Amino acid sequence: MSDGLIHRRHRLSVLVCGTVAADVGHGGVSWSVLQYVLGLRRLGHDVCLVEPIAATKIEPIGSPLAGSTAAAYFRKVVEEFGIADKSALLLAKSHETVGASFEELRQFCKRADLLININGMLTDPALLGSMPVRVYLDLDPAFVQLWQVEQGIDMRLDGHTHFASVGLNIGTPQCSVPTCGVEWIKTLQPVVLEEWPYCEQEPMDALTTVGNWRGYGSIHVNGIQYGQKAHSLRPLIELPGRTRETFVLAMRIDPAETKDIEALKVHGWKLVSPDDVAGSPSSYRNFIQNSKGEFGIAKSGYVNSRCGWFSDRSAAYLASGRPVIAQDTGFSGHLPTGKGLMVFANADDVAAAVDSLRKEYSLHQSAARQIAVEYFDSEKVLARLLNRLGVTP
Repeated sequence: MSDGLIHRRHRLSVLVCGTVAADVGHGGVSWSVLQYVLGLRRLGHDVCLVEPIAATKIEPIGSPLAGSTAAAYFRKVVEEFGIADKSALLLAKSHETVGASFEELRQFCKRADLLININGMLTDPALLGSMPVRVYLDLDPAFVQLWQVEQGIDMRLDGHTHFASVGLNIGTPQCSVPTCGVEWIKTLQPVVLEEWPYCEQEPMDALTTVGNWRGYGSIHVNGIQYGQKAHSLRPLIELPGRTRETFVLAMRIDPAETKDIEALKVHGWKLVSPDDVAGSPSSYRNFIQNSKGEFGIAKSGYVNSRCGWFSDRSAAYLASGRPVIAQDTGFSGHLPTGKGLMVFANADDVAAAVDSLRKEYSLHQSAARQIAVEYFDSEKVLARLLNRLGVTP
């Protein structure tokens, strides 16, 4: 690892902790972390990536970390993006790493100005203790807060000096979830525009999306169900028959969900394997940029809480000049909608948006890119976040 003290006056040393390889084949999950790492590097900062991985995630079972599928995937990703010299896959509750050694991590943390700890993944006190600004970055608003307060699950909030969330309405009257007694800095999800250029090529004639049918269980509080994408999409099951549009879902659905799978097929939804089309950062990017636009379905927990979540995936579509029709979670109070980005609450809204897209596609394309440039450019988003944290060099 290079000496982070060089040009210290002009840049920060930042440790970013998040999931890249624990769930092999999730290219979009990798991008959600890479946007921060690559974006901070573009701002000129000295950035190190660390991913703690639980022993239960190591496959083949019984293999050492270095020989695991996760390690192979991690190496490929960090080498592809030129960050291998400042990255480490760390076996949780150990000093075993792939990439930078534990001692190199410890030395980096001793001089680091800032930790960006996505969902509090990093818990090792030998690494955490010396960084003066330690930010808990919440990428799953509503669920993080409800798990902590209503279900008594330790979401690892302790030990942080600041708290940031992509839930733009957390802590406001519009949002129904608790704040966990902390003040949340609101931040949009960054997109490194150079990695997501405007696409001139003719797209396939389909609206697409990538995601999980269910990520985990639902939460029920005060008569409100905070559920998954399955619960958001079921009321829209007849949508393909109401438009002339093709809808392609790169959705990870358990084969045991036979009733839902059959209903989707019967009503004209096209299902493709996310492992095939979005199993790496590069294939995920290609799938998005070859799409006509996104049909952005949100977890019902985001919708019902009105937390203001907006997907980093949708921001990548926008940056690529691919319009987005997104389920409103309350973000429409913070972002321009109507051209390039259209919101929906029901099937009628989607049908109207599809009609507009068919009539003025080129207009929606240019508007999509402009929204990304104005609102999601990593240089703007991350500079603003650093300023809010009081760590601007």
